[in-house]
Amino acid sequence: MSIDFSSLSGQPRLLIEATLKPVQGTRFQPTGFPDLGHAAYEAPDGAGQVVLVESAQSMANRLETVCWDEVSDDWVKPLRGLPLVKVVDVDNEPLTNSVLEAHRLNSPYILEGKDKTVFNILKERLADMEEGRVNLGELARVLLEFDTNALLHGVFLAKKALAGGRLRLSRTLSAFIEAADAKVSTSGGVKNDAVNPAGDTSKGFGNVPFARDEWTSKEIVAYFNLDLRQIRSFGLGEAAEKLLIALALFKIQKFLDEGLRLRTACDLDLVKHSITRPKGFALPSLDALCDELSQLIEAVAQQGRFHEPRVLTVTYQK
Repeated sequence: MSIDFSSLSGQPRLLIEATLKPVQGTRFQPTGFPDLGHAAYEAPDGAGQVVLVESAQSMANRLETVCWDEVSDDWVKPLRGLPLVKVVDVDNEPLTNSVLEAHRLNSPYILEGKDKTVFNILKERLADMEEGRVNLGELARVLLEFDTNALLHGVFLAKKALAGGRLRLSRTLSAFIEAADAKVSTSGGVKNDAVNPAGDTSKGFGNVPFARDEWTSKEIVAYFNLDLRQIRSFGLGEAAEKLLIALALFKIQKFLDEGLRLRTACDLDLVKHSITRPKGFALPSLDALCDELSQLIEAVAQQGRFHEPRVLTVTYQK
């Protein structure tokens, strides 16, 4: 294996920053929230407004979207061989999976249907945690076996029948995007009705003018935080730890390479990236990570740490 992870040994965090810019022009559209709109606030140092371009919740989803091949309904090629749970309907047609589901392994399509395969596995393997402290190491071993990605994304198995709803792991990989010294760029438009401009707008007729807020910024930065201490706390061994680190770095590099079209009016480009902590570790290229991952997946599989078959399929029926 070619990537040297030794400089990460004993380090609590791996912190990465990536400077971004709009692909075209100067404006971009930040994420918005119901009843709030764009999340803007004054910078702590008084250097103007900061606007949240992408939240931690959204970034968690985006870092997994770049790992999935929608056409093949499978991992992208470098990640094939990683365990996951797929859900099919009663006609055996693909429905969803534990990589893309909003609550991942805790998805109602996995745990709440008539097919109790995954629920029963979790209950059997984690049954001795009904009382006392939750054994996070055993939870991590089960997740590595059935849904490896959940060790990075985090999971909350909020079912009383599963250790009283106390089975949870916080995110190991988190990220967000902020824009500094941000200023509103207000514009607008109109929905034209050439047939009946004065028609009933409540029914979709008529001309409808609207306002539109985009933003400009002195600097847009994506921040990535990989919790190395938490990875080591799982007690999964060297090969699995390297696999999780390589998978996290693959997500980051893949996102920066092809996942930066966040919205129609928020298409960004990478300017540069840097590792702010620890010093001395160089971010591997995407090609190097692809080569490394295939070897690490096989190494962990040879240790018998993955469920066979790697893809556990359940049928969802209400």
